[in-house]
Amino acid sequence: MIEPEPISVSETAPLPEVVTPKISIQDLSKIELRVGTVRAAERVPETDKLLKCLVDFGEATGPRTIVSGVAMYVTEPNDLVGKQLAYITNLAPRVIKGIESNGMLFAVGEGDSFAFLTPSREVPPGTSAH
Repeated sequence: MIEPEPISVSETAPLPEVVTPKISIQDLSKIELRVGTVRAAERVPETDKLLKCLVDFGEATGPRTIVSGVAMYVTEPNDLVGKQLAYITNLAPRVIKGIESNGMLFAVGEGDSFAFLTPSREVPPGTSAH
């Protein structure tokens, strides 16, 4: 009996592309993306992934608490203090591990390709993306 030759990865069919539904410009305009300045950051106790940040958007109500699942990409949370990062700011509040989060960090990638999105120069806290 003749043994079949092993198939190399390059000879296999490509994986199907994930199809994401298209959205209208009106749907996109519902997302409020603003730059916030991190004023404080700490790990959420008893979790591996969560960071709690106090983020300044220049609002009269003061900084917001935002919980993000990025602790594995941050060696020292205090290194984020003073950094300007992109956030989605019009999400309904959500309680995560007993902490009310009032926004969502907007970052890209995962693993070795993870990166924070930051402006190329300092901008006023709360500056909108467009």
